[in-house]
Amino acid sequence: MITTLTGEAPIIIAHRGASGERPEHTLAAYQLAIEQGADFIEPDLVLTKDGVLVARHENEISGTTDVADRPEFAARKTAKTIDGEAYEGWFTEDFTLAELKTLRAKERLPELRAANMRYDGQFEIPTFEEILQLLQRHEKQSGKRVGVYPETKHPSYFASIDLPHDGPLLALLAQYDFDGADDPIFIQSFEVGNLKALSGKTEVPLVQLVAGEGGPPDRADQTYAAMLTPAGLKEIATYADGLGPSKDLVIERNALGQLGGSTGLVEDAHAAGLLVHPWTFRVENYFLPTDYKSGIDPRDKGDLEGEVRAFIAAGVDGLFSDNPGRAAAARKR
Repeated sequence: MITTLTGEAPIIIAHRGASGERPEHTLAAYQLAIEQGADFIEPDLVLTKDGVLVARHENEISGTTDVADRPEFAARKTAKTIDGEAYEGWFTEDFTLAELKTLRAKERLPELRAANMRYDGQFEIPTFEEILQLLQRHEKQSGKRVGVYPETKHPSYFASIDLPHDGPLLALLAQYDFDGADDPIFIQSFEVGNLKALSGKTEVPLVQLVAGEGGPPDRADQTYAAMLTPAGLKEIATYADGLGPSKDLVIERNALGQLGGSTGLVEDAHAAGLLVHPWTFRVENYFLPTDYKSGIDPRDKGDLEGEVRAFIAAGVDGLFSDNPGRAAAARKR
């Protein structure tokens, strides 16, 4: 068994809140994650037309809100190209905060999480400040401080339309005392330039996200594969404190879809001084390795705890999960 970089227990990061049990990126999902023992909650941050940070998985919101059913916003539907990909729908940057607050969240994966649909229409889109206020209230009531792990979504795109993340993000973190090197806060991004800029503006730990294919949206000449070589990891360590890889980059799956052997990424990242926080651990069979599934129905719950324990044994320093309660239970055992 490989230990973590610091020798401390790995952290449990609630991916978009307890999104396996409530519609993602809602205060209800974050609250449930806190109750289930998450160490950090993770909001993806996009901006409104009037420059307010709000939590949505993407700035295109037709899959996570009822905007398509609102006739007053029908004319806002449009097509855009963001980070080289074409999208069609409704976008947060075309709405004021007041307008977004009239919308209601809905389950993003109804085909897998039908039970969550009973919450459709109940919850607003939260602002980042409301999320920080939730954490502040919890700390005052319980004495326990839960961390926050925001992701800047499409930062280059938002900067190109004069809605940069950095100013409002750093101001809010300072206002709510999440701006020190030792505070429970990480800022993450798939982009490189965004993190390099932040590294000169804040002491907050930064995490470079990497996927199994492609490369950073703001670096056409760079691939994630090259960034994961020992030399690439040393370069990441010049501006970031951690690595957020797709979990298959840590432990491969074999030809049968079973969990295979370690790729050595954890050891290489640790050698470069980087923490490793893989994503995303989910309980449904659809997302699990074959040997951790409970059957053939993709909606049924499999052995998430077993998968989490395998990654903890591989030395990860933390992990993102839609089911933070189960992940925390696996860590305890």
